[in-house]
Amino acid sequence: MTSITTIIKSLALSLIVSLFVACSGGDSSTDNSADSSDDGALSGKVMVDGSSTVYPVSEAVAEEYRVVQPNVKVLIGLSGTGGGFKKFSRGDTDINDASRPIKDSEAESCKSNGIEFIELKIAYDGLSVIANPENDWLNEITLTELKKIWEPDAQGVIIKWNQIRPEWPDEEIHLFGPGTESGTYDYFTEAVVGEAQSSRGDFTASEDDNVLVQGVSTDKYSLGFFGFAYYEENKEKLKLIAVDDENDENGVGGVLPSLESVMDKSYSPLSRPLFIYANSEAVKRSEVADFVNFYLDNAAELSEEVGYIPMTTEEYAEVKEKFTAFVASHATGAVE
Repeated sequence: MTSITTIIKSLALSLIVSLFVACSGGDSSTDNSADSSDDGALSGKVMVDGSSTVYPVSEAVAEEYRVVQPNVKVLIGLSGTGGGFKKFSRGDTDINDASRPIKDSEAESCKSNGIEFIELKIAYDGLSVIANPENDWLNEITLTELKKIWEPDAQGVIIKWNQIRPEWPDEEIHLFGPGTESGTYDYFTEAVVGEAQSSRGDFTASEDDNVLVQGVSTDKYSLGFFGFAYYEENKEKLKLIAVDDENDENGVGGVLPSLESVMDKSYSPLSRPLFIYANSEAVKRSEVADFVNFYLDNAAELSEEVGYIPMTTEEYAEVKEKFTAFVASHATGAVE
């Protein structure tokens, strides 16, 4: 009786071991690279971070990509363009969303850490000046007036609306804008004030544009700026302000951002391109290269869907060709 029990226990143990080996593929080593099955399905992880402006496009692309490649985890952070480049330059992320071109100092940080990258333009944006819907005095503002409000010397001096135009209310201006790590902040200050990262400091800042939307939408005397997609998403509780570029030789007066005005460049100087940056080591992984290709194939439709302005078919073709060449040139040692 004892021998039969022993035999049964031995058979059960052998069965458990066999099942474990079969499930583990017979190899106990760990492999963090992407897998590709016979049907073309991929697995792995794609790490994206950076601009809050580009975030809606990247998130829309990621949602569609998850349908096509459900085993690939696409994780998207929201650190602002500058904050994202800090992570990207350390090799912590595969892709950085950016609402401005990379700075020389950021490129140097990448170089010092052995990070090669490619810049890929994915859409256009009309950086939007917005106010509260109850604001019945402001429909159009000039670049000179915006500078008067936002320049560093305005802090503690320009504090009321009637200091901009006498007929405007004798009430405090409450300012809202992206934080200093934001590419939107960089672009706005350079276009309006004349120097990137130069502005008054007494404004409510946030890297999360939804916080800015909330602030402006609940304050009658507020004024703010952020990407056009966030206005489009919240247009029922915000007022879009036309911007008059007095330096425009065509003299068109105040212009609102729109698909047409951004594409024909009449919304000046607050029209800008949007980018993603990809790490050369990361694109050796099948899931990262595939995600970027999917991104470029769908950026036109999805950027317009979330409120931005797509590039032309020719522009997307050029960017796709540029990326294909970049991947080919860094293919040595690629992870399949």
